[in-house]
Amino acid sequence: CQSYRKKGFSNLKSQISNLKPQTSKMNKGYTIRIKGQLVSLDKPLVMGILNCTPDSFFTGSRMQSEREIAERADEIIAQGGDMIDVGACSTRPGGAVVSEAEERDRLRHCLAIVRREHPDAIVSVDTFRPSVARMCVEEFGADMINDVAEGEEPGMFETVAALRVPYVLMSVQPTLRESILMFARKTQMLFQMGVSDVILDPGFGFGKTLDDNYAIFSQLEKFHELALPLLVGISRKSMIYRLLDITPEQALNGTTALHATALLKGADILRVHDVREAVETCRIMQKIREGCVN
Repeated sequence: CQSYRKKGFSNLKSQISNLKPQTSKMNKGYTIRIKGQLVSLDKPLVMGILNCTPDSFFTGSRMQSEREIAERADEIIAQGGDMIDVGACSTRPGGAVVSEAEERDRLRHCLAIVRREHPDAIVSVDTFRPSVARMCVEEFGADMINDVAEGEEPGMFETVAALRVPYVLMSVQPTLRESILMFARKTQMLFQMGVSDVILDPGFGFGKTLDDNYAIFSQLEKFHELALPLLVGISRKSMIYRLLDITPEQALNGTTALHATALLKGADILRVHDVREAVETCRIMQKIREGCVN
């Protein structure tokens, strides 16, 4: 019995030792510069989605009237969201890409309301068009550009460098290896242009099959080899509702499960529809991190 106890304790010490490198990776010390101030990512941030579109894949995120936009911005902030991600061009599978003029009009309408209601909020703009990104920063003081097109639109990197705002670089590659190679190559280009704040987004649901999404998600922590902040956008996506044979409206439980796992794997920012639930998940996972470190 004594021998068994000693062996069991030895195994436990080995397990604890193996945990130490993993927990240390959680405290990566990343910061991003927003509004002239360094924002720490020691604790994960929640980015609430505000879509001023009529056709986003999740109907609950579609906000078009002045009242709807104002109430959604209020909700994100009241529920503990750290930033608001405004989009005006739906990227749902099979959706039509609106014209640049239409995207501009929608964003001008939406950003004017968001800035009026919450002038100090951190606002990210979800766009792949350089001219639209410039308009949002110069006219409305947008704080971050969230690009779903890998920077492939001509002039995007140059525009972000000139605007001097954080930039979310999203992958549309189908495998972890291809995503990391793309990130390594394009972040080097961005750094050479003077972009100092780059955030990586694996791009779940973009250019990937259901199996591709989960294969990448299972190795999410490997993106930290690039030593850059990691944004995860999986809220109510098809990788959840297709797997479970449900609708986006029924995908909150699955979303929360993946959010918790993403945080364990070191996600720094969650882009979400359901802000309160994500904030609560972050608080619980942060407490677990603190317990591991202690």
